[in-house]
Formats: sequence, C-alpha cells, structure tokens
Amino acid sequence: NTWTNQSRITAEQSSTGPRTRTVAIIMNTRSSRGFTLLELLIAIVIFAIVGVLAMGGYNQLVRQREIAAATMERVRNLQRTVMRMSQDFEQLAARPIRDATSATDMPALLTSTNTGDLVEFTRAGWTNPTGINRSTLQRVRYRLVDNKLYRDYWGVLDRTLNSTPIEVQLLDKVQSVTFRFMDNGRQWQTTWPASQATQVAGAPAASFASRDLPIAIEVTINLQDWGEIKRLVEVPTL
Repeated sequence: NTWTNQSRITAEQSSTGPRTRTVAIIMNTRSSRGFTLLELLIAIVIFAIVGVLAMGGYNQLVRQREIAAATMERVRNLQRTVMRMSQDFEQLAARPIRDATSATDMPALLTSTNTGDLVEFTRAGWTNPTGINRSTLQRVRYRLVDNKLYRDYWGVLDRTLNSTPIEVQLLDKVQSVTFRFMDNGRQWQTTWPASQATQVAGAPAASFASRDLPIAIEVTINLQDWGEIKRLVEVPTL
C-alpha cells in the first residue's frame, strides 16, 4: 500500500508539471505583449478629446479675462472723465479772454456753435509745481470728434494766432455730450451766456455776458455701450 500511494503521488506530480509550466509560459507571453493598433488609436482619441476640452476652457478663461480687463479700463476712463469735468466746472473763473485776433472779448463761459466744439471756459486752480512764469488760470475747451471726447487747453489765456492748444483724448464711443446751465433765476438754459432777461439790472450787457457764470451745470454723456450718464456740478459763487 505504501508503495502504491507513493507511485500515485509521483504520477500526479509528473502529470501536472508540464501543464503548470505551459500556463506560466502563456501568462508571461501575455504580460510582455505591447499595445495593439486599436488600443493606441483609442488612447489617442481620448487624449485629443481631453485636450480639446481643456483648450476650449482655457480660451474661454482668457476671453473672460480680456473682457473683464477691458471693462475695468472703460470704467477707469469714464471715472477720470467725469472727475476731470467736475473739477473744471467747480473751478470756473469769471475771466473773459481776448480772441486770437484781439478784436473782441470771449466770455468766461461760452457754448460753441462750431462743428465738434462743445463748450469753452476759463478755470482757476491750474497747479504750477515747477514755478513756471504763467497764470494759474487756464482756458479749456471740450469737443466731440468722431465719437471721441477731447479736452483741449492753452498755455496762455489771451492767445494769439500762433497759440495752439494741447489736445487730450478723454473718452471714446461717445454719441453725444450736452450741457444745461442754471442761471441766477434758477432756470435751465441750453446755451451760455444766458439770455438778456436774466441780467442783473443796471449791469452793462457786454460786461455781464462776458463775466456771468451759472450756479450749476448739468452734464449728460451718451455712450454707445453704457447709455446715458448724468452729472450735476455746483459752481461755487465768489
């Protein structure tokens, strides 16, 4: 019996040995096999889809960032423009000037009928940190050309034919800019100097017209993208 059992065990081991080695060889062969062409194509397609989605998201992020930057720049330009106009009108000075030919006086504040020109005036408070030999009064003009708002100023008050203004563009995409002026009778005027009916009794007409200032100015800026913006500026009285 002992001999029979040992023979059986030996026979079983000899019968299973080659089969185990065959399975091991097959597994080693499968594990060392590379990717098939179909698998590579599927991997490339998945990578391309992920790349397209990622690039689309990145482009959208860049566009949103550019739009936000452009909007903030627009806001800053608008704020600077409104602040500049408010400062100008808050410091109006009752100082007429001589025109370029020195033939007539131009009022301290004058709405213009020239194409593009809006309003021209004299303002005080022109800072002079370097001590240049000039007045602290400044002659300023606002004009609208090709939907762009400009602020011009001269280095002298009583200019000559050779005097040229310094032009500064304040804002673009401007459809229109209008002004209203409140006179001493608290009536709104669309042009300035005001009508003769608002003159002070006994004051010479020419002197009054050239030196008269409103008590408030309403500025209306109509933008192509943001619509209408209004600003009411009180003019200090001396």
